[in-house]
Amino acid sequence: MQRIKRYFWGAAAAVAAAAGFTDPTWAADSIKIGEINSYTGLPAFTIPYRNGWELAVEEVNAKGGLLGGRQIEVISRDDGGKPGDAVRIANELVTSEGVDVLAGTFFSHVGLAVSDFAAHNQVLFVAAEPLTDAITWEEGNRYTFRLRPSTYMQAAMLVEEAAKLPAKRWATVAPNYEYGQSAVAIFKELLQAKRPDVEFVGEQWPALGKIDAGSTVQALAASQPDAIFNVTFGADLSSFVREGSLRGLFEDRAVVSLLTGEPEYLDPLKGEAPEGWIVTGYPWDQIDTPEHNAFIDAYQERFDDYPRLGSVVGYTTFKAIAAAIEKAGSTDTEALVDAMEGLTVSSPFGEIEFRTIDHQATMGAYVGKIALEDGRGVMTDWRYADGADYLPPDAVVAERRPE
Repeated sequence: MQRIKRYFWGAAAAVAAAAGFTDPTWAADSIKIGEINSYTGLPAFTIPYRNGWELAVEEVNAKGGLLGGRQIEVISRDDGGKPGDAVRIANELVTSEGVDVLAGTFFSHVGLAVSDFAAHNQVLFVAAEPLTDAITWEEGNRYTFRLRPSTYMQAAMLVEEAAKLPAKRWATVAPNYEYGQSAVAIFKELLQAKRPDVEFVGEQWPALGKIDAGSTVQALAASQPDAIFNVTFGADLSSFVREGSLRGLFEDRAVVSLLTGEPEYLDPLKGEAPEGWIVTGYPWDQIDTPEHNAFIDAYQERFDDYPRLGSVVGYTTFKAIAAAIEKAGSTDTEALVDAMEGLTVSSPFGEIEFRTIDHQATMGAYVGKIALEDGRGVMTDWRYADGADYLPPDAVVAERRPE
């Protein structure tokens, strides 16, 4: 069994902990959030994500907590990237720990499993990171909300750029699980709607975390595409980039790539970052807005490190939960769900809204190109794509969502 980690912040609590005792009334009166994520499965994203939510919790508690002084207590567990383990943990958090809210998850299939648990057990679940469209559409439910821009939204942002390319013959490479399959399907659908002259001439579906980069690159090259749509990430992405560069796959070919501009995935490539790729990402050191500058300052002071996209996601997820609790005026689940619908929250990317129609937040993403600068990959020519501008009409959402 994974060890339970508790995070219970606030000046008084810190002093008490240092002295070796804790007032039992604090724990009894705390607002408990059960947090589940794949910390051992993808630490490059989830550790910065944890830093982000820790910072948010500290800020809320330092200002006096919620609902007249109640502190937030987070009980965090590692799901190991396994849906079955995530559901078991969610059940333990709700039945044994008495959490008021569930939050987190990274992988899409894990997020869907916890979402289903939330629906059947009528507990609020704020999905921080899983990108699958199904979590807010086909398998959406009253009790699940999602923060990050979905697969559909990010694919639509990239299609806007891909449609401008002269390329007609496209190949795709994506991990063979729900997220990858969904990303490829929606990219095809949206690109062909904008460019009926486009055809897809090859697909590669490596197992998640187990890519055979050599054979994948060879197969893609054999299909002779003009451009490639890439959905690999993490260690798979690094292997794919290195092998593709070695074999000349990217020469004179456009590559459009989901997530690759995020520091979690771009930074490990260092000088091997693939120049010219069109990506979604997070140019953290180039954004100059009041809300982002305030976040950067607080994050760097707290952790002596720069934020990754996961940091923004973790921070905003817990700020949203705190805002919902204050709006609801209680931790009653039905009141919290009602409060989440239409909730507006300030984030490092500006104000976002959790839509009533599908429980999807309007958080956007940055779209740009990869360039090399001082021996490392950076995003250039970027723009912020507001998530609200990349969602389909309400009638389409209504057809895809069962409620």
